[in-house]
Amino acid sequence: MLEPNGPLPPQIYWRRRALAIGAAVVALALIVWLISAVVGGGSDSPEADAAAASSSLTPEVSFTPNPSGSNGSGGSGGGNGGSADSGSGGSSASTSGSSTTSPTSAVPVPAGQCADSSLAVKATADKPTFAGGEEPTFTIVITNIGSAGCNRDLAGGLQQVLVYSIDGKTRLWSNVDCYPQPAPDIRNLEPGEQAAFKVAWSATTSNPDCATSANPQRNPVGAGAYTVVGQLGALRSGAEPFNIA
Repeated sequence: MLEPNGPLPPQIYWRRRALAIGAAVVALALIVWLISAVVGGGSDSPEADAAAASSSLTPEVSFTPNPSGSNGSGGSGGGNGGSADSGSGGSSASTSGSSTTSPTSAVPVPAGQCADSSLAVKATADKPTFAGGEEPTFTIVITNIGSAGCNRDLAGGLQQVLVYSIDGKTRLWSNVDCYPQPAPDIRNLEPGEQAAFKVAWSATTSNPDCATSANPQRNPVGAGAYTVVGQLGALRSGAEPFNIA
């Protein structure tokens, strides 16, 4: 049965058989190679797979302050009086905002108190425009944007409200210039909790040496556009515009 039969010479039939066998061998070799490649590609360890997957992830952290969070010890201003140019106690507010580190020197944060990185400071004018002769009032809000509760001294001598010219180049007034208040006011702030304080301004200029000067120069400001900035230690809020008509 192995002998080729047919009208053609036997050599032709032997050549055809040799070609068919060779093609079958090549095809079989290709199949074996493909199977080996597939099996070998999936031989990585689970630890290596997990490491490769985790290396492509970028963590994203977000935090939404508690809009109704009130300071547990009340909204008093820590000894700040209610007269012009000084802070008075205020209820908690839902205002929040980003803060930056002040380029100027500031009192270092005592050990064990909230770090600057866990707090945000925001200052806003209570109205967009104040009438001439009216005392502008501002609200400064300190928010715990961290993930843990902490204590921080929010005394009036540490939290500031400052008024600048609209271009931000001229410092006109600060609530601590003429009425420094060194008495401590330690507050506990839980994550998302806020402490808010009201500050009134007599619409006159002041200088940092106002409290120690025998004759401080305080000049009324005129109608125009201004900005207000909040500061706690080395943290400063963004500038918020307001007007005096």
